[in-house]
Amino acid sequence: MTTADRIAPEGYVPRIVDDEMRRALAAMPAVLIEGPRACGKTWTGRRFAGSAAYLDDSAGAALDAGMSPASLLEGESPRLLDEWQLAPKIWNPMRRACDTVDGAGRFILTGSVDPPDDITRHSGAGRIIRVRMRPMSLFESGESDGGVSLADLLEGDGSSAPDSGLALNDVLALACRGGWPRTRQADTETAGDAARAYLDEISRTDVSRVDAKERDPVRVGRLLASLARNAATEVKHTVLAADTAAAGEAPLERRTVADYLTALKRLFVVEEVPAWRPHLASRAQARRAPKIHLADPSLTAAALNVGVDQLIRDLRFAGRLFESMAIRDLQIYARANRCSLSHYRDSDGLEIDLIIQQSDGRWAAAEVKLGGAAAIEKGARTLQRLQHKLNQERTGDPSALMVITASGYAYQRKDGVSVVPMTALGP
Repeated sequence: MTTADRIAPEGYVPRIVDDEMRRALAAMPAVLIEGPRACGKTWTGRRFAGSAAYLDDSAGAALDAGMSPASLLEGESPRLLDEWQLAPKIWNPMRRACDTVDGAGRFILTGSVDPPDDITRHSGAGRIIRVRMRPMSLFESGESDGGVSLADLLEGDGSSAPDSGLALNDVLALACRGGWPRTRQADTETAGDAARAYLDEISRTDVSRVDAKERDPVRVGRLLASLARNAATEVKHTVLAADTAAAGEAPLERRTVADYLTALKRLFVVEEVPAWRPHLASRAQARRAPKIHLADPSLTAAALNVGVDQLIRDLRFAGRLFESMAIRDLQIYARANRCSLSHYRDSDGLEIDLIIQQSDGRWAAAEVKLGGAAAIEKGARTLQRLQHKLNQERTGDPSALMVITASGYAYQRKDGVSVVPMTALGP
């Protein structure tokens, strides 16, 4: 039986990353699945594993006390080492085991924390390949039929798909529910309670366990709320620092904010979308600051304790929450197509929500809008303005220009800009 033929655990919902897992297991002795807690890493690991060891603090303590790692490493390949960072001394024996057995697909590791460099200082180069997982996209959870493929758009094919029938409030409810496998069939209230509990656990426990450094859970919670308020923006550390202080308190120092952010990034709870710096034909200067957002829009909604009703009354913030959901999904679809995401802003005030760059240098651009004819028209003009500012000889023409909307029909405008609802987009 090959790795790709293994029987999935009962109830397993196929993930886009499954294809990447097959390739990775065929290429390297060990595959490390990384991503935020509860995004489905263990189930995906089980999907491909021949045997498993579920690690915890007691396993780490036993290794510290001198237990042989053989009991954890021996088993049918691929051997799943779940949440390996809880027993970090397993890393070097695992790495050595990769050298003693010929062939690929020996181990699968899952990790909810990007460990300190001193743990993985002995290189995994040539032995270990990393696979990044995120919460489920709308395509994976079944709310997008995938009628419009990102792969096809990047090849210059037009878009066409019927209206899914979902209204704006339905799509915002999906954002509030989030892409967590355990709550994908829950109502928004139940999913919101789960997301708030998730953030509370991050603030109280996880953020201090990253590197055994105590951090103030109240301040961490305030920082998460500030990140949520500033989702999908280039927020400055000074703004985040000010938001961590209650009345009469001094704000955190900027270096402390940076330390907290580093810990949250290592938990894969906070992500940055870097700035794109193309060759411009004008004298405008491309900005370098990344956009920052939480790993799932449900965390943004939960941190601010907002639901669909409040979002409908504040469509400006609702647009940013929707952009955060679009970023989550497009990170997944882009990775499936070996692309990377960035954003663009320059000194002339031109901003583009997403740049999708292919490995061969080709690129596409997307504006994210809740919907409506005026918003779509504005997004299309913004995309065309970017195209005219670029040095075409150095950057080349875009593979696609697209306005991503919350719902409605997918179609291609006469100017070549594709209008694509998230409820029709897939990899």
